[in-house]
Amino acid sequence: MSEIVVFGHPSLKQKSTNITSIDDYIINLSKKMIKIMYEAPGVGLAAPQIGINKNIFVFDAGDGPKVAINPVLEKVSGEIIFMEGCLSLPGYYWDIERYEYARISCLNEKNQQVIYEGDDLLGRVLQHEFDHLNGKLLLSSLKRKERRNALKEISIKGFPGDQI
Repeated sequence: MSEIVVFGHPSLKQKSTNITSIDDYIINLSKKMIKIMYEAPGVGLAAPQIGINKNIFVFDAGDGPKVAINPVLEKVSGEIIFMEGCLSLPGYYWDIERYEYARISCLNEKNQQVIYEGDDLLGRVLQHEFDHLNGKLLLSSLKRKERRNALKEISIKGFPGDQI
């Protein structure tokens, strides 16, 4: 599966499972995800967004593509509100409150233990993609009334490219 799935797809609500070995399948999956992310274009892509419920995401917050396998969110701090979108909710953006700083530990595609950490865009991307692995979509970060309005707008307008 190479298409990005959108809101309503079951994989976006499921908690992903850990990857037990970094084999050719996982290496090829990470390469494929990076390609899909850039083509979208986006700054991050989690496996559930292509219908695969495995704990892996890719991202590029300006330093080149990175792979995070079986990430653990270790530390967060501060608060910031920023306009945020999602490849699985194409064409929609909302002010989302998140932690300003995030640090995750994980494995990369070379089976090396790595730490990714940062604030601003990097901190936001790490949290956003980590949420996907836990079955949490951007809409759940909205306040109840905002979420209700967003769902109403999506149901009326659909997504760019939808056929009616």
